[in-house]
Amino acid sequence: MNYDLIRKYNVAGPRYTSYPTVPYWDNSPDAKTWMNLVKDTFISSNESGISLYIHLPFCESLCTYCGCNTRITVNHAVEKPYIQTLLKEWKMYVDNFPGRPRIKEIHLGGGTPTFFNAENLKTLLDGIMQYADLADDYEFGFEGHPNYTKLEQLQMLFDIGFRRVSFGVQDFDPKVQYIIHREQSAAQVALVTKEARRIGYTSVNYDLIYGLPLQTKESIKNTIEEVKILLPDRIAFYSYAHVPWIKPGQRRFTDNDLPSGIEKRNLYELGRALLEESGYVEIGMDHFALKSDSLFKASSEKNLHRNFMGYTTNDTKLLIGLGVSSIGDSWTGFAQNVKVFEQYVKLVEAGTLPIFKGHILTPEDLYLRQHILNIMCHFETEWSEADEHIGLVYAALERLEEMESDGLLKSTSGNLTVTEDGKAFIRNVCMAFDARLWEKQPESLIFSSTV
Repeated sequence: MNYDLIRKYNVAGPRYTSYPTVPYWDNSPDAKTWMNLVKDTFISSNESGISLYIHLPFCESLCTYCGCNTRITVNHAVEKPYIQTLLKEWKMYVDNFPGRPRIKEIHLGGGTPTFFNAENLKTLLDGIMQYADLADDYEFGFEGHPNYTKLEQLQMLFDIGFRRVSFGVQDFDPKVQYIIHREQSAAQVALVTKEARRIGYTSVNYDLIYGLPLQTKESIKNTIEEVKILLPDRIAFYSYAHVPWIKPGQRRFTDNDLPSGIEKRNLYELGRALLEESGYVEIGMDHFALKSDSLFKASSEKNLHRNFMGYTTNDTKLLIGLGVSSIGDSWTGFAQNVKVFEQYVKLVEAGTLPIFKGHILTPEDLYLRQHILNIMCHFETEWSEADEHIGLVYAALERLEEMESDGLLKSTSGNLTVTEDGKAFIRNVCMAFDARLWEKQPESLIFSSTV
């Protein structure tokens, strides 16, 4: 790894789960306009299927590294009322669909989805499917906390059709677990992994994070050694995003507890090398999969897609977000639900879509969105000199001249390809295409570091 390049390109930048990125949304749809955008995309894409993201925000304790929208409570009486609110929100969409939805993908995120008991999760999913059919090759997945995932939850979700589960592991080092307030044993992770496989889950993912406070090469090595024993089908090896100005829980530790830019990148390079030795293939940014997993197949066949749920094998054009703070994507627009729990419930109970901000994409946005998506998923993109918005590509290529001189990418008259060395800087490459970012540089800290 070239340390000079890390110093040079380690700047604050977006993760590009969307374009435009959330801080640059400036054309919010009202509820009626948003529903019309959803309806238009539904008409054109429902035959192949739509996606649902359902945000279940509750956690019994706060993990201090976490950047998600959560509600900390040990009161499980909140489960049933929240599920009824989710189903009322879903019914608002269903009533406006010009036909019965075909669901291609469901993802339960959080928070801790396995905070909810098996019976209540079944009530939620039965309520969703009451008004929907299954699309061909559908894929259902959920996030589980190893300490709060029980056999009956795994079995019930499997019976409904879930075949993917993602366990938040982060790091097995006790010192790291203590400071991030996420203490779980390797034995507990092994137990839920083996139970999931015994039941029949075909894809088990582990979330790992590098750059955490007190993390060292030794802790990364020991964590990967534990992971290699259980050999999950997928691994998301994320960079820790230190944004204490947004998430106060991260103030439990200071910058002095965190590995520096070069130290942090070394943790990733070590982890990647150990994973590749174990048969994993790097997919997109920060993701790895065994060759037997569908994510590897999607990447090989260039069917990989990326949205607010991360990388997915399903290239659906319509994503409905249900729950507090969730984000919907109609391809031509975005809409985010309110982040305050009580406000979300109040709006839905009043029969109002609980969105509070979003963005309607311009033709320029749509053009750049596709290029950024191509780069994030396939490390390359193409264009034609006849493209209506080709000037946006020229501007991006001009910004990328130095990166090309540094051997991080190659460009021709109609193609850009990120090199192996350049994959570490994929977010920087995308930033060159981010016209809105260049038009207005942020005046305060809003993004984490790119490396």
